[in-house]
Amino acid sequence: MNYLRRRLSDSTFISNLPNGYMSDLQKPDPPQPPPPGPASGPAPESPGQERNPIQPQPLGTGFFSSITSVVKQTAASAGLVEQMPVPASSKRHKLLLVIDEPQQDWTKLFRGKKLNGDYDIKVEQAEFSDISVVAHANGSYNVTVQVLQNENKVVRSFKPDFVLIRQHAYSMAENEDFRNLVIGLQYAGIPSINSLESIYNLCDKPWAFACLISTCKKLGQEKFPLIEQTFYPNYKEMVTMPAFPVVVKIGHAHSGVGKVKVENHTKFQDIASVVAITQTYSTCEPFIEAKYDIRIQKIGNDYKAYVRTSVSGNWKSSTGTAMVEQVAMTDRYKLWVDTCSEIFGGLEICAVKAIHGKDGKDYITEVMGSSMPLVGDHQAEDQQLIADMVIAKLNHVMAQNPKRPTAIQPRKNAVEKDAVVEVKHGPPQKAPPQGCLQYILDCNGVAVGPKLVQAN
Repeated sequence: MNYLRRRLSDSTFISNLPNGYMSDLQKPDPPQPPPPGPASGPAPESPGQERNPIQPQPLGTGFFSSITSVVKQTAASAGLVEQMPVPASSKRHKLLLVIDEPQQDWTKLFRGKKLNGDYDIKVEQAEFSDISVVAHANGSYNVTVQVLQNENKVVRSFKPDFVLIRQHAYSMAENEDFRNLVIGLQYAGIPSINSLESIYNLCDKPWAFACLISTCKKLGQEKFPLIEQTFYPNYKEMVTMPAFPVVVKIGHAHSGVGKVKVENHTKFQDIASVVAITQTYSTCEPFIEAKYDIRIQKIGNDYKAYVRTSVSGNWKSSTGTAMVEQVAMTDRYKLWVDTCSEIFGGLEICAVKAIHGKDGKDYITEVMGSSMPLVGDHQAEDQQLIADMVIAKLNHVMAQNPKRPTAIQPRKNAVEKDAVVEVKHGPPQKAPPQGCLQYILDCNGVAVGPKLVQAN
């Protein structure tokens, strides 16, 4: 086999072949004639054709077609046979990975959009739970997504050029921790909105709150009214008695989960015992009797401010029935969100949450990143703003890295759908005998390429 490979690499190999021998290397396989119908009759014979009862099969059919295809590919790589150019339309695109829940369809927002007026945008959307990432230090990487199609689990494999994360990567309430996937995407060096570094840093609310403390010290409590808060790394440290009532937040959760109002010392000790079971950190802050909640969001250069008032009477405005309305954007609100957007190297998409108490004061409580939920009557507009930001960032990335390869290069005989290869899991294959050609087959049994197995 090594001898065959060396001969195929020899530039005089094909030129020294006898006339007509392996001539199909010089030209594409002819189209197969349709099978004769009942009314077509037998095919005419040439005068010199012998009437043998058994006719040999052409080389371009059956098992030998795979051999011919392999030899053609080898000869083409050696420069002996001219390769057919791949149409530009099949590879001039960039692939965007959007990590979000399925009810948010991001494909329609990028349909028909162009990058630098030349590249299409293909969207692959999935949740964190359906994604796996493998990355290498040499820059190569691969992302696989497992989806359910026609009651069959299908794995699509691709190399995204950009990623937009709209889902929480870490939530103790849902018992979901996908920080390892964020690390994998960062390891692969895939650009994103927001940055993967900031997404990882925002996976723990006390860690982000520590940055707000530094901001408060810099601007002052008057300009940046941050709420007082105490951090307990574990339940053993929950021995100091705060002034009651207080709100204890257990671990890292969202939407009011893990948040408890504590009225006295006895209940505080009860909550400490609950924290002991969770084996995580907790925070404690004074209870503010709220008139309404404030939310200021920033998407690029677009600012919006909302107030949320509880209708059901629950002290958590995020729980039960609440009324959300948009209010005027003030310089005070803009200062808050602009300052918070500078943490962790910059947040292109962020929001600041605060409480407006019945005492007339404001208390900043939290900062959120690109996974922030969209609220109010302008959610469709906000989604389009995010999509426009992704396009602008992708154009910038392409300008900075003009030689970066496209997302997917088409492969001959590969089964493609939407430029994504589909592979179905099947039973394990037996190891091939050594000293032969092992053929890599796709899900339809078509040979993708040979792999030479050397005998020991």
